[in-house]
Amino acid sequence: MKKALITGITGQDGAYLAQLLLSKGYNVIGVTRQTDSFAFHRLAYLGIDKKIEIAYFDLTDPKAVLACLEQYHPDEIYNLAAQSSVGQSFHIPQETFSFNTMSVMNLLDGVRQFDRKIRFYQASSSEMFGNVSFQNLPIRESLLFHPVSPYGISKASAHWLTVNYREAYGIFTTCGILFNHESALRGENFVIKKLINTALKIQAGKAETLTLGNLAVSRDWGYAPKYVEAMWKMLQQERPGDYIICSGNLSTLQELLLKVFDQLGLDMGKHLRLDQAFMRSLDLGVIYGDNTKAKAELEWEYNLSTDDLIAQLIADEREWMAWGDKNKEV
Repeated sequence: MKKALITGITGQDGAYLAQLLLSKGYNVIGVTRQTDSFAFHRLAYLGIDKKIEIAYFDLTDPKAVLACLEQYHPDEIYNLAAQSSVGQSFHIPQETFSFNTMSVMNLLDGVRQFDRKIRFYQASSSEMFGNVSFQNLPIRESLLFHPVSPYGISKASAHWLTVNYREAYGIFTTCGILFNHESALRGENFVIKKLINTALKIQAGKAETLTLGNLAVSRDWGYAPKYVEAMWKMLQQERPGDYIICSGNLSTLQELLLKVFDQLGLDMGKHLRLDQAFMRSLDLGVIYGDNTKAKAELEWEYNLSTDDLIAQLIADEREWMAWGDKNKEV
């Protein structure tokens, strides 16, 4: 039985990845610093909270990281832990860079010291590319990074650390450069989650207004449960590599807003309010990716259209909200 260590186990991707690995017969150890029961509500929702062993330690402590590797001796490490809010990173840049970079350094160096046969996955981000000119779209793995946020800078640093430990020490390390990916388990501070959750509350008579910022923002949005499949596939290859994981579909926030309101029968003019406070001065422009390499080498499939994605997210959010009402914790 393979053993996997997942950092960031209580987040969206960590929960879905744990569910996937358990279905494949893995022994899953989840790493977190959080001790309150609410932190595990995503795992509870998926019905896997009792099937995972939780390890409590600080990823910024190199001795603690090494001790964890010695205790559990995983076959695979999936590093998903991060301060993952782009907007928040402008308010706490030091904390964002320190955690997102040093946690990766400690994990990689722990593998170097303890067992170089451990395979390592690093969650990289499309935010590393920054604002991309039209001639460089769709984005491929070879495009140079030019991040424009503390979050993007921290992810680029962690990415190159992962590549360096592959090249310098022969460790099987791989980076998944993930574009925006959504689900009912997404954090409340992310715009698509906010959009769908609030729209459902408006439909149910529990809210009146949805407040958003820049509707012209254009992104490559996908479905999170499909993206974690690619993470697993990366660590099953004969040779390590770095892969863009994306839908390949470009949509503006306004287009998604219209689709959500249309599917729910809501009047956008009546329920939408725009607020400059939600604008970011260095927000990215148009950005979408090319998943050709991932589909060819990993045999990863992503077939959801944007309409399919919105319908799936609405259905999932209804189920999530019903579960929350029943359990009184969400």
